[in-house]
Amino acid sequence: MYDIEHSIGFLLSKGYQRAWAIMREEIESYDLTPPQFALLSFLWQQDGLTQVELSEKGQIDRSTVGGLIDRLERNGLLERRQHPQDRRSYKIYLTEQGKNMESTLTACAERTLARFTSGLNSDECKELKRMLEILRGERRVYETPSC
Repeated sequence: MYDIEHSIGFLLSKGYQRAWAIMREEIESYDLTPPQFALLSFLWQQDGLTQVELSEKGQIDRSTVGGLIDRLERNGLLERRQHPQDRRSYKIYLTEQGKNMESTLTACAERTLARFTSGLNSDECKELKRMLEILRGERRVYETPSC
């Protein structure tokens, strides 16, 4: 019989749900969802990305990104500006309010990670991240730990 409760897919799914719930709890007072936080995070790293670039970075479809942008724009955190080289496209920029939320929301993300990984030590966290990056499908060469 297949042991679903101990399968990798099931465990990843439940871990994802737990991480999502913790993050949602941390940022709910800011009227944000975890995917909206992710979009803001990409823009804190590089402001002025297009919707296509945000979609590629987040590995989510363009229409979903469009909805996230719409909501963040309505909340005054982002603004669309006409792309200077492509009239059919817009660049997405943080507003001052969006920029000012970076340190507060980053602290929420750090608390989320600390709560989520509280049962792991530093080496285990590094190894988990390494394995998840492999499973995500990054195109890199990963070294096997020597221990």
